[in-house]
Amino acid sequence: MALRLGDTAPDFEADTTEGHINFHEWSGDSWIVLFSHPADFTPVCTTELGETARLRAEFDKRNTKVIVVSVDSVDDHKVWSGDIQETQGCAVNFPIIGDTDRKVSELYDMIHPGEGDTSTVRSVFLIDPNKKVRMTLTYPKSAGRNFAEILRVIDSIQLTDGYKVATPVNWTDGEDVIIVPTLSDEDAKTHFPDGWTTLKPYLRVTKQPNK
Repeated sequence: MALRLGDTAPDFEADTTEGHINFHEWSGDSWIVLFSHPADFTPVCTTELGETARLRAEFDKRNTKVIVVSVDSVDDHKVWSGDIQETQGCAVNFPIIGDTDRKVSELYDMIHPGEGDTSTVRSVFLIDPNKKVRMTLTYPKSAGRNFAEILRVIDSIQLTDGYKVATPVNWTDGEDVIIVPTLSDEDAKTHFPDGWTTLKPYLRVTKQPNK
């Protein structure tokens, strides 16, 4: 059964390009982006993993570790990492899981349905420090992922976990946010002493509170 938001991310042990890990232990108190790629030595995946490596500092700023899985072997991953560095200009700086037995891919329901093979779709799972699934995205094999969107969602969830706000359409870090409808105007005065703009009783816009 597919994982749903709020579910506990399944634990597993696996061999990776950075050694054997227990997933929950490796995660520690970090946020985790776990994502799958269909196969090694494929063009779209090569660009995605290069971009992931380039964004290492952005993930670090958000207390977020990245880990990748495919049904290929760790040895293949290590060879392919050389191609990624050569073509994308950035060395792989995160672990890639070898999942030849498809244990992790099946645990997270990453196998592409109806494609007549056993490769994984482009799935993304954002997992919080309590090991809860907070966001999922699934792309077809033909479409490379938008990593700006992945970072944007991490920013949104980390912000809204700490404050009684939600983020509006196309929001990015630093822009105005929405006060949650469950908070009364009276209580909102305590949380947002600088005030807000009321467009409708259910739509109150305020500055991002941690800026």
